[in-house]
Parts: sequence; C-alpha cells; structure tokens
Amino acid sequence: QVQLVESGGGLVQAGGSLRLSCAASGSILNIRAMGWYRQAPGKQRELVAAITSGGSTNYADSVKGRFTISRDNAKNTMYLQMNSLKPEDTAVYYCNANSWVVASISYDSWGQGTQVTVSS
Repeated sequence: QVQLVESGGGLVQAGGSLRLSCAASGSILNIRAMGWYRQAPGKQRELVAAITSGGSTNYADSVKGRFTISRDNAKNTMYLQMNSLKPEDTAVYYCNANSWVVASISYDSWGQGTQVTVSS
C-alpha cells in the first residue's frame, strides 16, 4: 500500500503560480511511475503530467511549457510547479502512484485531491 498526502492548492489570480507537493509513504519501492491528474466539474479526469522511476516525463499539451513535474527521492516527494496559470486550469488535482506487484500486475494509489482555483 502507498499513502499519498498532497498540499499546496489554493486560490491564485491568472498569470500566477502554485507549487503542489505529494508526499509518498508505505510500500514505495515498487512505484514505477507517479503523476498528477485533474478533474473539473462535468469533465473527465485527465492526466496533467507524469514521471517514471527513470525520470522520463510527459505533459498534457494544454500545460506543456507552463507546468513542471519533478521528484525528490530523498524526501519521497513529488512536485508540480504550475506557472502562468489560466482560469481553465481550475480543477481538483490528484496525486497518483502506479506500482508493480509481480509480472504485469499493478495497482494505483491516489491522494485525497487538492483544489486549485484560478480567477479572472
């Protein structure tokens, strides 16, 4: 089991910045990838950014160039630096971890979600 605790959400004006943090604990050795998802009311949950255990990253086209995902292995913490925020970035943001058990068997762990609201 992986426990994920998020922090850093809040209210910000358009053009501003926020930094989200996700602290992982528990069975973290088998995590193969972590990522940030977001979900706005009436919309599907979408992948915002992901990072593999090897450090490769992927971003949604809508945030590329504005958001940066990173990990601090010493602190078991993942970050999402969000710059040049737009009102359409408003959503609940979720931390995710995907872990391998054996062979191709895997499971997902989720944080509780944190609200990001961008005004104007």
